[in-house]
Amino acid sequence: MKSGSLEPFASFSSGFLLIRVTPLILAVALFMEQMDSTVIATSLPAIATDIGTQPVALKLALTSYFVALAIFIPISGWMADRFGAKNIFRIAIFVFMLGSLACSFSFSLETFVMSRFFQGIGSSMMTPVGRLLLVRSTPRNELVAAMAWLTVPGLIGPLTGPLIGGFLTTYLSWHWIFWINIPIGIAGILLASRFLHVKDERNARPIDAVGFILASVAFSGTVFGLSVISLPALPLVYGYLTIAVGMVAVIFYLLHAKRTRYPLLDPRMFRGRLFRVSIIGGSIHRIGIGAVPFLLPLMLQLGFGLNPFQSGAITFVSAIGAILSKFLAERAFAWLGFPHVLAFAGVVGGLLIALQGTFTPTTSVPLIMAVLLLGGLLRSIFFTGSNALGYADISDEEASQATAIVAVAQQLSIAFGVAVAGGVLEISTRLHGGPLALADFHTAFFVVGGVSALAGLVSLRLPADAGSNVSGYKAIPATKE
Repeated sequence: MKSGSLEPFASFSSGFLLIRVTPLILAVALFMEQMDSTVIATSLPAIATDIGTQPVALKLALTSYFVALAIFIPISGWMADRFGAKNIFRIAIFVFMLGSLACSFSFSLETFVMSRFFQGIGSSMMTPVGRLLLVRSTPRNELVAAMAWLTVPGLIGPLTGPLIGGFLTTYLSWHWIFWINIPIGIAGILLASRFLHVKDERNARPIDAVGFILASVAFSGTVFGLSVISLPALPLVYGYLTIAVGMVAVIFYLLHAKRTRYPLLDPRMFRGRLFRVSIIGGSIHRIGIGAVPFLLPLMLQLGFGLNPFQSGAITFVSAIGAILSKFLAERAFAWLGFPHVLAFAGVVGGLLIALQGTFTPTTSVPLIMAVLLLGGLLRSIFFTGSNALGYADISDEEASQATAIVAVAQQLSIAFGVAVAGGVLEISTRLHGGPLALADFHTAFFVVGGVSALAGLVSLRLPADAGSNVSGYKAIPATKE
């Protein structure tokens, strides 16, 4: 066989590796980070009993994890530019694994909270740096397909977390929810070392130390405050105070960034229209997405009387919808363009979240699963497109800044979504003066679903061919009469 005859096969293999294998390797980190942020919730009672504390107190461990993300995500772009994105990605997975081991061997509330904080440091680098590697290694016209494969594990993680956590805690022990990260992490490091062939771009720009301090106070204060409000393990006054401190720090950071040549997170990135629309729309829609993993398992367990494993088995169907979306997303955006698909997926996806507010114990399980399946499908399509659209007008030099800003926006909007859901539950119970009831969950679903649906309207003001260099959409020229 002539060597020339192998060229089509080599081209196909190279394309498959670029669009499929590379995103799935990077998604190992995204899956671990997203799953781990939810898997612990179902295991809190067992962990609390074992280390001699109360489940409510252990919610501080959830908060410490998110605070670590808020502090160190802003510096992830600078770290990747300075020391190499591939190096930081592998080190981040290793730190996350060490944090997981520390969690499994914790023997008190203090050691568990500190272990979760350390685990959060690793997590803060994995996701944004992984997305940076993907953007730098993928041609813009292949970015939708690559983002589609990267998005799957990130959406499956929060949905499988309660199922996996409930199973491991019920049939083995809570320690396994952390030990399971070790083989996954090892596989991620080995696969990244072997198959990730990304140009190691370095940038020796100085660290914005003042910006790092201000951003850390701003984002950690906001996330901590929202966490306290939504999961009150401390008096609510601490939540409101830290949010106020965070907002003041945001103002000081913006003033600082205007006077700094190399700001840690450059606000000028928002001058790009597509990037701005992507951040705003994605953040609004993620308010509902962040609330659902909090609301739905609670409603199924407290309102329907299901155990954690049973509720996880029902919610898991959303992950199937996310997987199915991979076979539709690329074609949908190429056929209809970003604005129309994002509008439809955002509005209908939000309404499907609100529809969960009509579920009762008498609602048939197949109907519940059908709604969750379709919701998972549209949610995945929306975020695949939203994430890809944001990089349509971003240069490779700006990619590290963009990925850090995207990651910060994601964490803040998810925390805000949980806070909104928790706040609605609290207000609803106070209004009727009784314990938490099924109607309270219904109200919360209506609110977060309505907010999420607004995300679909954000993209409608974009021209039909917005981001066509990424989606491959070609507008049909108007015919002359």
